[in-house]
Amino acid sequence: MSRTRVVVTGGSGKLGRACVRDLVEHDYDVLSVDAVPPATPLCPFLVADLEDGGQTIQVLSGTDDRLGGVDAVVHLAAIPAPGRAPDGTVFRVNTLTTYNVFDAANRLGITNVVWASSETVLGLPFDVPPAYVPVDEECEPRPESAYSMAKLLGEEMARQFCRRNPRLKIAGLRFSNVMEPGDYAAFPSYDDDPMRRKWNLWGYIDARDGAQAVRKALEAGFTGAEVFIVANADTVMSRTNDDLLAEVFPGVARTRAVEPHETLLSIDKARRMLGFDPQHSWRDAQG
Repeated sequence: MSRTRVVVTGGSGKLGRACVRDLVEHDYDVLSVDAVPPATPLCPFLVADLEDGGQTIQVLSGTDDRLGGVDAVVHLAAIPAPGRAPDGTVFRVNTLTTYNVFDAANRLGITNVVWASSETVLGLPFDVPPAYVPVDEECEPRPESAYSMAKLLGEEMARQFCRRNPRLKIAGLRFSNVMEPGDYAAFPSYDDDPMRRKWNLWGYIDARDGAQAVRKALEAGFTGAEVFIVANADTVMSRTNDDLLAEVFPGVARTRAVEPHETLLSIDKARRMLGFDPQHSWRDAQG
């Protein structure tokens, strides 16, 4: 039985590295594509500019001996956060590369696409408080930056591509702030000032659990466009949610009871539809 052949765009980035490693370890045949080569290659890689539609088509259709006959695409390539480039550049790069990947996949008959949307579409940095907590996918999108606007338009593009081609599956993962184990040493200091991390309701995603969500989304059997919040099961804080919400968001309604350190970025949909089950917590790294 042949292995599933997957192109991972943005494979040299923080989340991309974890995704490539996870897919290789689970016996996928992976091609990593990025504007820069990986520091430590784990699979074949290709340097390409996904703003160029022709290059994108070629990447997904096979370049020389690099993974011809692609089964699925994981699209992570992007300017990874607001403020990393002028707003117009962020919007152009992130919107155009996402369109090119969706369009190329559709033209080539690749019907399994997973891509990185963002928690920012939910209203980050929550200068206007959320309507309720835990925030979930039913919250009305409220993009507050060029970055989040591009991600929201990516979600709409996914819906329209899937409307035109009912065989398509495009899973948009609204990743929380991606962390690696080396980042966890700073977490205890956040307790001193809850405003330092209120901008995303004290959420995060361990890169390894982000990679798990990508793999589970690839393996999910639905069709059409769906979005999923992807965060770890806990917050970055030692202080309880009751304490944090009372101090920072005292007027925000709760749709249900929340555990003391439960994520306020609801992952119920990802658990239900993808089987997502976070395995890593910053608390495990504390001595």
